[in-house]
Amino acid sequence: MLKRIKKDSNKLNLHLGCGEKFIEGHIHIDLNNFSHIDYKSNVDNLSMFEDNSVDSIYCSHTLEYFNQEDAKKVLSEWYRVLKKKGILRVAVPNFTSIIDVYLKTKDINSRGVLGPLYGKWKSDDGNHFYHKTVYDLKSLTDLLEETGFNNIKKFEPTEVFGEKFDDYSLAYIPHKDKEGILISLNLEGEK
Repeated sequence: MLKRIKKDSNKLNLHLGCGEKFIEGHIHIDLNNFSHIDYKSNVDNLSMFEDNSVDSIYCSHTLEYFNQEDAKKVLSEWYRVLKKKGILRVAVPNFTSIIDVYLKTKDINSRGVLGPLYGKWKSDDGNHFYHKTVYDLKSLTDLLEETGFNNIKKFEPTEVFGEKFDDYSLAYIPHKDKEGILISLNLEGEK
């Protein structure tokens, strides 16, 4: 077992596409090098894990970098490694919220419109990646169900990871204003 994971822990939790974010008790997988990365790998390749070996997966604002056809393959790989009753938590830009921000501001360059729609991420090797799709509640729920997940519902990241937790799953417009528009769609499903 990896050094940061407690030896007495019998839980295997993955944080996929984690970037700079560290979550205690998780194995971190990302394409970029950060000191907390356990496996430098694309999130669609979990060959380092056996079938039915993982208790939970968390992936925030990464699935949208795959087109919807490839997203099915990615989710199937995540499903493969999860144990029965294992939990997938996924956060993606919410198309409905992006539209709400645009309708409120009438400004395509407003914060919360172009960034969540098209994204841009630069890997250590200099390649740029852009969002290839966007989801709303129905489309992401349908995709999760199609790949075998059930009991799909919204989740609150701070209730799962603690009050000090902060990543794109908590992106509001205006920034950090919980009375504003939550740009992220946060869903969990069970294998």
